[in-house]
Amino acid sequence: MKLARVTGTVVSSINHPFFDGQRLLICDLEEAGGYLIAVDVVDAGVGDRVLVLDEGNGARQIFEIDSGPIRSVVVGIVDDVHEPA
Repeated sequence: MKLARVTGTVVSSINHPFFDGQRLLICDLEEAGGYLIAVDVVDAGVGDRVLVLDEGNGARQIFEIDSGPIRSVVVGIVDDVHEPA
C-alpha cells in the first residue's frame, strides 16, 4: 500500500477493453516520489489523499478476475495521518 495525492485524471480514446468505464487517476506518491496511474474504486477526486494498492494480484482480486492489465487501484480515501512524535 502506498500513500498518494490525486493530481488529475487520465482520459484515453484507445485502451484495453478492461478499462472501458473505469476511472483512471494520476496519483503522486508522497514518500517515494514519482506517480502511479490507478483505477479508482472509491470515487476519489483531485486533491484527495488516497491509499493505493500497487500490486497486480491484489488488484485483480478486487475486480475478481484471474488475469488483466491492472496493477494499481485506489482503495481508500485518507482522512488523516497520525505520525508518532
